[in-house]
Amino acid sequence: MPHTSPQEFLGFLLGSTHRRISNAFARVLKPYDITPEQWSILLMICDREGINQKDVAAAAAKDQPTTARIVELLQKKGFIHKTTSPADRRAFQLYATETGKSLIERTVSLEQQTIAAAVNGLRPEQIEDLRSMLELIYHNTGNTNQE
Repeated sequence: MPHTSPQEFLGFLLGSTHRRISNAFARVLKPYDITPEQWSILLMICDREGINQKDVAAAAAKDQPTTARIVELLQKKGFIHKTTSPADRRAFQLYATETGKSLIERTVSLEQQTIAAAVNGLRPEQIEDLRSMLELIYHNTGNTNQE
């Protein structure tokens, strides 16, 4: 049976939807000099003061080199600072600066507005069902060794 549209493939639809939401969020974040990827890492550091870089990578489902680049950029922008871990001198603990915390406080509503626009028309129970389904898909794809 021939396929007539990439939208027929669930993987394509998931990826396209993610890109559209990410692009919309990137547009509203542009004045703040931060990307959605950087923003999500900064949010995590704000919520988990002292988290190490390895744990950030695991929680964000990103590889170590990508996470290291993002952390470096956030540090250069003055949003975070690193300290050597007292438990392991090879590891760094990450902390948000006041500038970084302030940025998150000013922009978290922008993320919420972006998502609200994306799920407009869905009932609350549909949104919860969607969340459950996406979490299951995320869990099912976690052991593929492709990250």
